[in-house]
Amino acid sequence: MATNGLARTLSSLRPAGDQRPWPRYAAEAALWTEIGQRLGAGEGDLLALWGEPQFVHLALRAPDLVKPCVVSIAVRNGQFPSIGRYHAPAIRLERAIHDLYGHVPGNTPDDRPWLDHGAWGLSAPLGKRKRSPLRDPAEYKFLRVAGHGMHQIPVGPVHAGIIEPGHFRFTVNGEHVARLEQRLGYVHKGIDGLLIDTDIETAARIAARVSGDSTVAYSFAFAAAVEAALDIEAPPRAQALRGVMAELERMANHFGDIGAICNDASFVIAHAHCGIFRERVLAAADQAFGHRLMMDAIVPGGIAADISPDGVRTIRTMLDDVAPHFAEIIQLYDDTPSLQDRTCTTGIVGKDLVAKWAAGGHVGRASGRDFDTRRDLTYAPYDKVKFDVPAFTAGDVDARVWVRIREVEQSMRMLRHWLKAMPSGSVRRKLPVTRKAAEGIAMTEAFRGDVFVWVRVADGRIAQAHARDASWFQWPLLEAAIEGNIVADFPLCNKSFNCSYSGHDL
Repeated sequence: MATNGLARTLSSLRPAGDQRPWPRYAAEAALWTEIGQRLGAGEGDLLALWGEPQFVHLALRAPDLVKPCVVSIAVRNGQFPSIGRYHAPAIRLERAIHDLYGHVPGNTPDDRPWLDHGAWGLSAPLGKRKRSPLRDPAEYKFLRVAGHGMHQIPVGPVHAGIIEPGHFRFTVNGEHVARLEQRLGYVHKGIDGLLIDTDIETAARIAARVSGDSTVAYSFAFAAAVEAALDIEAPPRAQALRGVMAELERMANHFGDIGAICNDASFVIAHAHCGIFRERVLAAADQAFGHRLMMDAIVPGGIAADISPDGVRTIRTMLDDVAPHFAEIIQLYDDTPSLQDRTCTTGIVGKDLVAKWAAGGHVGRASGRDFDTRRDLTYAPYDKVKFDVPAFTAGDVDARVWVRIREVEQSMRMLRHWLKAMPSGSVRRKLPVTRKAAEGIAMTEAFRGDVFVWVRVADGRIAQAHARDASWFQWPLLEAAIEGNIVADFPLCNKSFNCSYSGHDL
């Protein structure tokens, strides 16, 4: 990576707004374009790209920056320069901005709708909000693949299992996949619109429902962003209990994923045991925090309620019971050649791709991208506990399984640490009300990877907000992972990613 390239570019920009803990700068078209070129050259990571009626914002990090930052550009004549023209990870985000706000990314390499399937009856619902004729949602221009013997297999958006909707268009030669193209947006919920001019309590509930399996991570990020904007901190006891909830959520989801991957490889016994492990975690969470998914348990200012009187004992008992049995199942996974034959060397994603897309979580770490928000953009309570971040280089299904295995082990260690040294005191502080608009940003590490939340707070309300799931930068890599593999291995590859439809579809 070039040294000080982005730092030099950003040094000429002027601050815009009162934002914490990252600075925000205002840029004109030429500098905005230069930032896109530098991102495309690999000088930094795109963290988020979102809009509002008059502006487009870009969050980034780079080795030569003291901390990440946000760069904003005013939309002029309905347009802004395309970042995706130089940096492919921005393309879907720009398509979403166009669908929601009507802002046109100039010279974009892909101007197809993304979230707007033609069923809204409106164009730019968060922008100019113009009436538009309904379109057939099936009318979508998939990219063409030329070659002898090619044929297409459409899958979804309705699937055989009880899962979220997504369409996958396979172009294959015999059994081998030449191209996979996704179409998502079927579960668009209008999250960004629902968060506009909303009281903080209601907004927190909305943020908690962006993706239900990551409700703790989203609540955590939203609360931290609001607290950053208001320049306050949650009490120490609340910080520790937030960590407990986050690691319980991580464990439950990793258990579910490990079992489901084994099930797709016809290794049913591991699926059965991992289902039991997941249930034990959810039952302990319910006993300790009053909800199996711990939904709405984390709120701006702290947590909604203290852990139950027997909550610590319940979680410790669960850990003591699950840990040895989980170790046995992992040994069985590692000693079963038929299972290894399905997971090893299947669905490989190269290190260069995960670096370019700044892919987080098990997708990035399985391919050698050693990044974890808890460690690298640390926040309480992770700033006071030691833990290892597992990373592998094979980039296949097996590596993504092992990332999850090692993370479960680390989660157990952290849980024992916090439960042993739990601070006393209150678990929530009152939020101050300020008339001056202030902006806050936070990132947390969900079980899939980094979750990003930006808020603007004014008069005790959320004026504007945006939430970004790790799946935005993982879904495109699934297209790369399946290329060259056989069609029958797609369920295995897909489950090893386990991207969120709901989190991606806003």
